[in-house]
Amino acid sequence: MINEFLELCRRRRSIRKFTAEPVPDEALKQILEAVLTAPSAGNLQAYEIVIVKEPQTKQMLASAALGQGFVAEAPVVLVFLALPLNSAKVYGERGTRLYSIQDATIACTYAMLAAASLNLATTWVGAFRDKEVKDAIGAGAHHIPVALLPVGHAGEKPRRAARRPLQNIVRVI
Repeated sequence: MINEFLELCRRRRSIRKFTAEPVPDEALKQILEAVLTAPSAGNLQAYEIVIVKEPQTKQMLASAALGQGFVAEAPVVLVFLALPLNSAKVYGERGTRLYSIQDATIACTYAMLAAASLNLATTWVGAFRDKEVKDAIGAGAHHIPVALLPVGHAGEKPRRAARRPLQNIVRVI
Protein backbone atom coordinates (compact mmCIF):
# COMPACT_ATOMS: atom_id res chain seq x y z
CA MET A 1 0.00 0.00 0.00
CA ILE A 2 2.74 2.50 0.89
CA ASN A 3 4.45 1.79 -2.42
CA GLU A 4 1.22 2.70 -4.25
CA PHE A 5 0.93 5.95 -2.33
CA LEU A 6 4.57 6.86 -2.93
CA GLU A 7 4.16 6.10 -6.62
CA LEU A 8 1.10 8.37 -6.72
CA CYS A 9 3.11 11.16 -5.07
CA ARG A 10 6.00 10.64 -7.49
CA ARG A 11 3.87 10.72 -10.63
CA ARG A 12 1.78 13.75 -9.62
CA ARG A 13 2.82 16.88 -11.48
CA SER A 14 1.73 20.48 -11.47
CA ILE A 15 -0.16 20.88 -14.74
CA ARG A 16 -0.72 24.25 -16.33
CA LYS A 17 -2.31 23.10 -19.57
CA PHE A 18 -5.64 21.30 -19.61
CA THR A 19 -7.69 19.60 -22.32
CA ALA A 20 -11.31 20.61 -22.87
CA GLU A 21 -12.53 17.23 -21.61
CA PRO A 22 -14.89 17.78 -18.67
CA VAL A 23 -14.30 16.39 -15.19
CA PRO A 24 -16.97 13.75 -14.54
CA ASP A 25 -19.33 14.61 -11.68
CA GLU A 26 -18.56 11.25 -10.06
CA ALA A 27 -14.83 12.05 -10.04
CA LEU A 28 -15.50 15.44 -8.49
CA LYS A 29 -17.67 13.76 -5.85
CA GLN A 30 -14.88 11.28 -5.05
CA ILE A 31 -12.37 14.12 -4.69
CA LEU A 32 -14.66 15.93 -2.27
CA GLU A 33 -15.32 12.73 -0.31
CA ALA A 34 -11.54 12.34 0.08
CA VAL A 35 -11.38 15.89 1.43
CA LEU A 36 -13.87 14.94 4.13
CA THR A 37 -11.32 12.46 5.48
CA ALA A 38 -8.65 15.17 5.93
CA PRO A 39 -7.62 15.92 9.51
CA SER A 40 -8.37 19.34 10.94
CA ALA A 41 -7.75 21.13 14.21
CA GLY A 42 -10.31 19.91 16.72
CA ASN A 43 -12.14 18.28 13.79
CA LEU A 44 -13.70 21.69 13.13
CA GLN A 45 -13.10 21.58 9.37
CA ALA A 46 -12.68 25.35 9.43
CA TYR A 47 -12.74 25.70 5.67
CA GLU A 48 -15.11 25.93 2.75
CA ILE A 49 -14.70 24.79 -0.84
CA VAL A 50 -16.27 26.64 -3.74
CA ILE A 51 -16.59 24.64 -6.96
CA VAL A 52 -16.27 26.92 -9.98
CA LYS A 53 -17.34 25.68 -13.41
CA GLU A 54 -18.77 28.87 -14.87
CA PRO A 55 -16.40 30.28 -17.54
CA GLN A 56 -16.80 33.93 -16.59
CA THR A 57 -16.02 33.23 -12.93
CA LYS A 58 -13.01 31.11 -13.89
CA GLN A 59 -11.78 34.03 -16.00
CA MET A 60 -12.17 36.33 -13.00
CA LEU A 61 -10.16 33.87 -10.92
CA ALA A 62 -7.43 33.73 -13.58
CA SER A 63 -7.26 37.51 -13.51
CA ALA A 64 -7.14 37.51 -9.70
CA ALA A 65 -4.35 34.92 -9.97
CA LEU A 66 -2.11 37.53 -11.58
CA GLY A 67 -3.10 36.56 -15.12
CA GLN A 68 -2.44 32.82 -14.85
CA GLY A 69 -4.67 31.91 -17.79
CA PHE A 70 -4.56 28.16 -17.21
CA VAL A 71 -6.86 28.72 -14.21
CA ALA A 72 -9.65 29.66 -16.62
CA GLU A 73 -8.82 26.80 -19.00
CA ALA A 74 -9.38 24.05 -16.44
CA PRO A 75 -12.88 22.57 -16.52
CA VAL A 76 -13.21 22.99 -12.74
CA VAL A 77 -11.52 25.21 -10.19
CA LEU A 78 -11.80 24.41 -6.50
CA VAL A 79 -11.35 27.45 -4.28
CA PHE A 80 -10.30 26.66 -0.72
CA LEU A 81 -11.28 29.22 1.89
CA ALA A 82 -10.23 29.28 5.53
CA LEU A 83 -12.94 30.09 8.08
CA PRO A 84 -10.95 31.69 10.89
CA LEU A 85 -13.98 32.58 13.01
CA ASN A 86 -14.97 28.91 13.18
CA SER A 87 -11.54 27.97 14.47
CA ALA A 88 -11.33 30.97 16.80
CA LYS A 89 -14.37 29.77 18.74
CA VAL A 90 -12.27 26.95 20.14
CA TYR A 91 -8.66 28.06 19.66
CA GLY A 92 -8.78 31.85 19.89
CA GLU A 93 -6.13 33.87 18.10
CA ARG A 94 -4.04 30.83 17.14
CA GLY A 95 -7.09 29.28 15.47
CA THR A 96 -7.68 32.51 13.56
CA ARG A 97 -4.08 33.00 12.51
CA LEU A 98 -2.95 29.43 11.93
CA TYR A 99 -5.30 26.48 12.43
CA SER A 100 -7.98 27.54 9.94
CA ILE A 101 -5.28 28.13 7.32
CA GLN A 102 -3.79 24.72 8.04
CA ASP A 103 -7.23 23.09 7.80
CA ALA A 104 -7.84 24.58 4.33
CA THR A 105 -4.31 23.68 3.24
CA ILE A 106 -4.64 20.06 4.30
CA ALA A 107 -8.04 19.84 2.60
CA CYS A 108 -6.55 21.16 -0.64
CA THR A 109 -3.69 18.66 -0.44
CA TYR A 110 -6.14 15.79 -0.04
CA ALA A 111 -8.11 17.06 -3.05
CA MET A 112 -4.94 17.31 -5.12
CA LEU A 113 -3.85 13.77 -4.29
CA ALA A 114 -7.36 12.36 -4.78
CA ALA A 115 -7.49 13.99 -8.21
CA ALA A 116 -4.11 12.46 -9.09
CA SER A 117 -5.39 9.04 -8.01
CA LEU A 118 -8.20 9.47 -10.55
CA ASN A 119 -5.69 10.41 -13.27
CA LEU A 120 -6.82 14.02 -13.17
CA ALA A 121 -4.41 16.92 -13.31
CA THR A 122 -4.11 19.84 -10.91
CA THR A 123 -1.78 22.59 -9.88
CA TRP A 124 -1.80 24.44 -6.61
CA VAL A 125 -2.24 28.17 -7.16
CA GLY A 126 -1.34 30.39 -4.24
CA ALA A 127 -0.41 33.58 -6.08
CA PHE A 128 -3.55 35.70 -6.23
CA ARG A 129 -5.15 38.87 -4.94
CA ASP A 130 -7.40 37.84 -2.05
CA LYS A 131 -10.06 40.52 -2.56
CA GLU A 132 -10.49 39.69 -6.24
CA VAL A 133 -10.87 35.98 -5.48
CA LYS A 134 -13.43 36.76 -2.79
CA ASP A 135 -15.32 39.09 -5.12
CA ALA A 136 -15.33 36.52 -7.94
CA ILE A 137 -16.93 33.80 -5.81
CA GLY A 138 -18.97 35.96 -3.43
CA ALA A 139 -17.03 34.94 -0.33
CA GLY A 140 -17.84 36.48 3.01
CA ALA A 141 -15.75 39.16 4.66
CA HIS A 142 -14.28 36.69 7.17
CA HIS A 143 -13.31 34.06 4.58
CA ILE A 144 -9.62 33.82 3.68
CA PRO A 145 -8.72 32.45 0.25
CA VAL A 146 -5.93 29.91 0.72
CA ALA A 147 -5.61 28.10 -2.61
CA LEU A 148 -7.07 27.72 -6.07
CA LEU A 149 -6.95 24.18 -7.43
CA PRO A 150 -7.67 23.92 -11.16
CA VAL A 151 -8.75 20.35 -11.98
CA GLY A 152 -8.95 18.67 -15.36
CA HIS A 153 -7.26 16.34 -17.80
CA ALA A 154 -3.61 17.04 -18.49
CA GLY A 155 -2.77 18.75 -21.73
CA GLU A 156 0.96 18.42 -21.10
CA LYS A 157 3.47 16.00 -19.56
CA PRO A 158 6.05 18.02 -17.66
CA ARG A 159 9.16 16.38 -16.31
CA ARG A 160 9.62 15.88 -12.63
CA ALA A 161 11.10 18.98 -11.07
CA ALA A 162 14.40 18.68 -9.25
CA ARG A 163 14.00 18.09 -5.53
CA ARG A 164 16.29 18.97 -2.66
CA PRO A 165 18.14 15.99 -1.18
CA LEU A 166 16.50 14.62 1.95
CA GLN A 167 19.59 15.40 4.05
CA ASN A 168 19.14 19.10 3.13
CA ILE A 169 15.56 19.12 4.39
CA VAL A 170 15.62 16.93 7.51
CA ARG A 171 17.45 17.65 10.72
CA VAL A 172 17.56 15.17 13.60
CA ILE A 173 18.13 16.50 17.11
